[in-house]
Amino acid sequence: MANNRISKVAIVGLTLAFYAGGNVGSFITRALLQTGKHNVTALTRAESNASFPDGVATKQVDYDQPETLVEALRGQDALVITISGMAPMKQIEEKLIRAAGEAGVSWILPNEWSPDSTHDGIVEDIFLFQWKVAARRLIEEIGRSSYVAVVTGFWYEYSLAVPNNYGFDFANRMATFYDEGDIEISTSTWPQVGRAVAALLSLPLQAEAGHGGQCLSQFKNQVVFVNSFVVSQKDMLASALRVTQSKESDWTISKKASREQFTIGMADMKEGRKPSANFLYARIFFPGPDGGGDFEHKGTVNGLLDLPREDLDDATKTAMERQMAGGAR
Repeated sequence: MANNRISKVAIVGLTLAFYAGGNVGSFITRALLQTGKHNVTALTRAESNASFPDGVATKQVDYDQPETLVEALRGQDALVITISGMAPMKQIEEKLIRAAGEAGVSWILPNEWSPDSTHDGIVEDIFLFQWKVAARRLIEEIGRSSYVAVVTGFWYEYSLAVPNNYGFDFANRMATFYDEGDIEISTSTWPQVGRAVAALLSLPLQAEAGHGGQCLSQFKNQVVFVNSFVVSQKDMLASALRVTQSKESDWTISKKASREQFTIGMADMKEGRKPSANFLYARIFFPGPDGGGDFEHKGTVNGLLDLPREDLDDATKTAMERQMAGGAR
């Protein structure tokens, strides 16, 4: 670290970063590079043929040989983990956390980037979130690194582009609401997530005069909340109507019970079948305080990090274009 700042940042999860419009890791990388304050290194598998933008160094690793992770992480100030939900997240992240501790990496941003993993109901109901809690505990138990876990909600332009997530089929002008479609959730765009990470890692490590006392150490071993919008599916539909210059009567709107969809999807998972209902998204649209989809009342770091207010319709347009171009995978 130089001059009370994080300088060297390693990032994991860029295998598909610059393919088909990017992923959250690519937006984090771009934002870090744009600050001009960070040297970014991508950890990549030997068999990967991914390409990266100018300014990103690469180090090849083999997850079956943990010593390669340790060697790749030596000299890094921070590790940002962005692992696909299709990968064996628990196994990979545990290896990375242990390697970071052995290599002397001071800060870890674990594989959070999700709805509120401090919400007891969500953690209890969705097994994927239980590892997020365990990963934070592991970092503390090892005691050689500190974490900042960034909760973002589901990603807006990604989630809206997949018809089975937020429930929008733009080509056929169909919308499927969970219950009445009026439950508000916190959601973030990929660019906002990138800006948030870059701003966090650009803070002084310790408070300095002239910076309002803000520093990275104030977030040591804490969960922080970032969002772009607090919206309901009805708000998303209103935005879609503006973007497509259509009327609600031009759309076919149906409804599904969120709790029923969650139960169906979880039963499929437990019995080894591909879920026929999207239990992840159904869960955060539960009505009432049990839902946990809107975390804004817990306080976000948007203002502290000087994150901009974004335009909902611009984000909806991006999602629609992504879906129409076949990016909804």
